[in-house]
Amino acid sequence: MPEILPVDTAQALPANLRRRSRGMFASRGGAWVVGLSVLVSLLALLPIAYVIGVSLQTGWSTVVTLVFRPRVGELLTNTVLLVVLTIPLCVALGVALAWLTERTDLPGRRWWSLLATAPLAVPAFVHSYAWVSLVPPIHGLFAGVLVSVIAYFPFLYLPIAATLRRLDPAIEDVGESLGLKPWAVFFRVVLPQLRLAICGGALLVGLHLLAEYGLYAMIRFDTFTTAIFDQFKSTFNGPAAHMLASVLALCCLVMLTVESAARGHARYARVGTGSAREQRVVRLKTPARVLALTLQGVTCALALGVPLITLGGWLIAGGVQAWDLDELLPALQQTLLLGVAGAALTTCAAIPIAWLSIRYPGRMQRILESCNYITSSLPGIVVALALVTVTIHFARPIYQTTITVLLAYLLMFLPRALVSLRAGIAQAPVELENIARSLGRSPARALWLITLRLAAPGAAAGAALVFLAITNELTATLLLAPNGTRTLATGFWAMTSEIDYVAAAPYALLMILLSLPLTGLLYHQSKKTAGR
Repeated sequence: MPEILPVDTAQALPANLRRRSRGMFASRGGAWVVGLSVLVSLLALLPIAYVIGVSLQTGWSTVVTLVFRPRVGELLTNTVLLVVLTIPLCVALGVALAWLTERTDLPGRRWWSLLATAPLAVPAFVHSYAWVSLVPPIHGLFAGVLVSVIAYFPFLYLPIAATLRRLDPAIEDVGESLGLKPWAVFFRVVLPQLRLAICGGALLVGLHLLAEYGLYAMIRFDTFTTAIFDQFKSTFNGPAAHMLASVLALCCLVMLTVESAARGHARYARVGTGSAREQRVVRLKTPARVLALTLQGVTCALALGVPLITLGGWLIAGGVQAWDLDELLPALQQTLLLGVAGAALTTCAAIPIAWLSIRYPGRMQRILESCNYITSSLPGIVVALALVTVTIHFARPIYQTTITVLLAYLLMFLPRALVSLRAGIAQAPVELENIARSLGRSPARALWLITLRLAAPGAAAGAALVFLAITNELTATLLLAPNGTRTLATGFWAMTSEIDYVAAAPYALLMILLSLPLTGLLYHQSKKTAGR
């Protein structure tokens, strides 16, 4: 039986339309998009250049001594095991939950869908805080994988569920007409259509695993990031920390290579909306229904129940005295201002790169895209120290200002916006954009009026992910923020560092409450966009 796969974009377009696209791309508007992409990518290389520069100053003999030692092997083993175990579990859980909530008659599936999205509002280090409070001896690889899966699986659930909602049921009809059984239709027809969403979500999870500090520091699991932070705390600018950062960047490069190969050049859009049809709904039998409800319930209990119950316990124990409004309200205001400004800046910067990634994929474009991914894998403290060095020597007026903080957010979180935008633009047919250009619209206006409107849900999801990341960011904010700046995340970390879990609870609760409405709004917007 022949396998049904996505159509290659280049083969799907007529020859004359491909020539017209190349001609329009070579116009001033196309060059403008390329220029912006190059500028953002070169900016993203600053931290890497900083690490390389320090490595060269250190000397080759010292580099060999610092890199090829047992401690680095131990950290590499821990990091690789964490990635190899966590990402497949997140993929399996994300696909299973998305299919159950979007394609079955699971009771209360709309509520389960919202609950599967809600864990995005809980910072990863708050999960660790909750588990350490509940089970103090918890530590090591098992704890790292457990907390990572329940903290990061929504990064896969969201794009997969969105793709399932917009998937054309006709392709499944074709599969059945060729004699495929339901399970074969899923694995050979539906699953290939989810490849872009799975690859993008898995890449985001992998980058978080490489760069996360607070989660693993609290459960005492050593990774490259925790080791780098410890080195900087002890020597501030020690060469050992820079060598560890170099190895971490190489790990990210390997991950990017694997994701790029898995993504391919397939086409995921269609021209026109087709006939209005409801998505297929699979009726679950009683045993399957029980298993599905159990999976949803256990996931919800671990991802939401544990942190909320733990926070409730600490808040009850602290009473009214735990709420120091003189400290909490300024921290909330600073978090809102930095979150909104950083999300807007980062999403706008990701647009030209995402557009080139889908419309004109090639080696050069992937190099530009990879620059941003590699930088985002570095710990926030490495990015922050690179910006400190650059601003002191070349841009002293913006040293230790809000501009530098926002620039750090741009470098660290651009992949969040990029992956969501890329998936949204992939489902916006290039033919509509070309028609707008043929009617006299400039490439920039065609991108704005046609493509970005169709990709608006992806852009909104990317902006939300960036906002959530900024509200939870810790190390770069501590180092770069102007004197007196205190966000909810830095306030929470200050309290937990003093083992004052009661005082830390209000900060954690405010971070969750701040993120929940935005998460719910985007969830309902994605449902509305999909016609559900």
